This record gives sequence, C-alpha cells and structure tokens, in this order.
Amino acid sequence: MAKLDACGEKVSLPVVAAEEHFRSWLAQIRRVNDVHKQIIPYLRFQNLIAFLRKWDIVGWNEPAADEFKRLRAARARIGTQDLKIASLALANDALLLSANLRDFEQVPGLRVESWLDG
Repeated sequence: MAKLDACGEKVSLPVVAAEEHFRSWLAQIRRVNDVHKQIIPYLRFQNLIAFLRKWDIVGWNEPAADEFKRLRAARARIGTQDLKIASLALANDALLLSANLRDFEQVPGLRVESWLDG
C-alpha cells in the first residue's frame, strides 16, 4: 500500500475489479446451504460494500468499450476481466497498479506498475 499512499495522485478502482469481488462473495454465499454458515460470507460481503464506498469507482463507458473491442481485434492474449481493466486504464489515460504485471505488460500502450513495489 506504500505506493498508493505515496503516489500523490487520485487513486480509483475499476468497476470491473469491484464486480469480481462481488461475484466471488455472492458465489461463496450461494455455495452454502446452511443459512447459519452464510453469516460470515454475508458479513464479509457487507464489509466489502463498506470498503468500496470509500473509493472512487471508474465506471464502464463507451471509450472503455471501444478500447476493449480494439484490444480484442488486436488479439491481446489476457483474460476478459483483465482486458476490461486494461481498457478502462487506457480509456482514462491512467497508470494501472497491479500485482499481475505478467498479463498487463502484454497490453500495448498500457502503463502498468506493481502496487507491491515501493
């Protein structure tokens, strides 16, 4: 988190990253049939919602969708969700902080750094 604290720039979260976290907790809740065992996953889901309220969320929009289509046509070889995150960063001329440099460095024109460094 040191890189985030020291960057001095506006830090935002791609809506696609929020979507991934939501899907993960909702899937965990659905996998548990015992309603008592759903208490902890629901609590963690609730904590995620509270955490996300503090962030500026960058929404999916026309420029991001256009970037996504352009990258898909160029056959960028990363997963769909990561490609959407990269598209949002490109459409917003943003530096992407990620621990997944291996995939994101494959995207032409994307500025990406590890958020773990620094």
